Amino acid sequence: IHHGIRVDEFPFDPEGSEDLLFFGRIHPDKGAGEAIRAAKATGHKLVLCGLVQDQGYHEREVAPFIDGKTVEYRGIVGGDERRRALGAAKGLLHLIRFDEPFGLSVIEAMACGTPVIAYRRGSMPELIDHGVTGFLVDSFDQAVAAIGRLGEIDRSACRRAVEARFTVDRMADEYLALYDGIRYE
Repeated sequence: IHHGIRVDEFPFDPEGSEDLLFFGRIHPDKGAGEAIRAAKATGHKLVLCGLVQDQGYHEREVAPFIDGKTVEYRGIVGGDERRRALGAAKGLLHLIRFDEPFGLSVIEAMACGTPVIAYRRGSMPELIDHGVTGFLVDSFDQAVAAIGRLGEIDRSACRRAVEARFTVDRMADEYLALYDGIRYE
């Protein structure tokens, strides 16, 4: 059963901006360094939001590129700042290096209208409709190419997908149905 969110708490941004977003732990598993390289390869600014969980990785792969202009690090963001960051991006780069069981920031970004580019790993094929709510890629070069295709994604389609598949009500209904099935077995 997939997580659900209160979609109405994530305002829809029909336009976004030209900036790309990385939203997650600063750790090799989450791919912040790859997100930086992908953004630089396409000439887009990258906004990084998240907790530094691996200081050595941060010092090697992230900090040297933070200049406030092409790469901006905002640290841990929550509340309205979190929602603004998720909605104001051209796309969320989720270039994970592990089989992530879910990606809450992925559905939160899509709820705001922001498409996602992610490696085809873990739950990503369950969350992202390739070519509709973002792009599933198998390599760094494909990720870079997908950035150039973000304009093909209808931001309202991202929002509709979350409304149809990732709401708190849907999650609760699925848990209740599961519990009912267990109770009567």
